[in-house]
Amino acid sequence: MKITGFCPMIVTKEQDFCIETFEALGFEKRHTKTDIEGGKNVGVAMKDTDGNRISIASTTKDRADITAILINVDNFREAYDFFIGKGFIDPRENKTTVTGSDEATMLISPSGFPVVISEHFK
Repeated sequence: MKITGFCPMIVTKEQDFCIETFEALGFEKRHTKTDIEGGKNVGVAMKDTDGNRISIASTTKDRADITAILINVDNFREAYDFFIGKGFIDPRENKTTVTGSDEATMLISPSGFPVVISEHFK
């Protein structure tokens, strides 16, 4: 498994507020994905002039924001098996999100921090 990208990710019901905040810090939208969970959620990748990145994803769930580590990989299944082998929990029980450009899921470490693994399709 090769890591092809790495950045923080915020999952929030207040996506517009988060995007506006990071735009005020110099970040620009680089990519918007609208086909998450059948169009219920939107993901926005942002980058600043120094190359720093952040992803901000919307959620329809009524819960506190989640800050996760987004790890883009070249082989989703290999990454999934690696993290599960390290004791990470899959709260969605092997249900992944597949869009027109990637496959992804969130896993939770034994100590409680979330990671999102994602393989982008070529």
